Amino acid sequence: MLNLRILRCRSALIRECMAEFLGTFILLLFGCSAAAQVKTSNEKNGQFLSVNMAFSVGVMSATYLTKGISGAHLNPAVTLSFCILGKVKWGRLLPYSLFQVLGAYMASLMVYLVYYDAIMEYSGGNLTVYGQNETASIFATYPKEFVTVGRTFLDQVVGTGVLLLCILGLDEKRNTPAPPDLIPAIVAVMVLGISMSLSANCGGAINPARDLGPRLFTLTAGWGTEVFTCYNYWFWVPIVAPLLGGILGSFIYLIFIHWQLPDVEPPENLLTFSSICDQIKHVDNITEKGDEMKTAQF
Repeated sequence: MLNLRILRCRSALIRECMAEFLGTFILLLFGCSAAAQVKTSNEKNGQFLSVNMAFSVGVMSATYLTKGISGAHLNPAVTLSFCILGKVKWGRLLPYSLFQVLGAYMASLMVYLVYYDAIMEYSGGNLTVYGQNETASIFATYPKEFVTVGRTFLDQVVGTGVLLLCILGLDEKRNTPAPPDLIPAIVAVMVLGISMSLSANCGGAINPARDLGPRLFTLTAGWGTEVFTCYNYWFWVPIVAPLLGGILGSFIYLIFIHWQLPDVEPPENLLTFSSICDQIKHVDNITEKGDEMKTAQF
């Protein structure tokens, strides 16, 4: 029988990048498929909440699938924040981010192939960003016309900051750590809460790969350069703002929580180097006193 174990990659970095690719693919496959179903059916096969829940299930599924290999970042903002905090080596930042974007791109392609007929029927074969029958929002995020660029930037900073602020405490032993097996489900609920409360202005990307990958796909699949030029070149907001938001949320966690938690006290029966030294000194003192008493008696 063929030993499939030979297909295992020897390079840890390649294994981790493969995991980030597949995890982000799963995340976007769930989310964008739900968006396509809701959009092309005029909300007969789901509603806004359906998309939020699908993305959350995608987060949970992808995290359970890949956490043991790469940590299941699925998001360049998470990877950047972990690099700054020293949880991940800086050499992982660019490869992880590239494979996350690639995973999102390929997931968008899969959604397009699955829902091609529905998309063409709904749009009349005219793939656009604007208008009543636009379909670009199935894949990437776009702002409401009445919301300013500054407001959408703040929206993404706050959303991603809340995400990092909440997930950083999940494995903090000095606080109330979550059971390791439940962390993916808890993160999914956090994402659901953020998407239900902070996605009305501009879609709630909170993830540069989640937006850039699908936007690149729509660029190459027929929507054209309008996906980047629309709304006065707004595309940079869901790329830059989440990165800044993740850093801000991480520092808020450090300042308000991590550095304020009490230090873990060692158990009373735990021997440390200093306690061993103290015991040796105590024995030496007893020995010296015993010698002095013997000399006095003599």
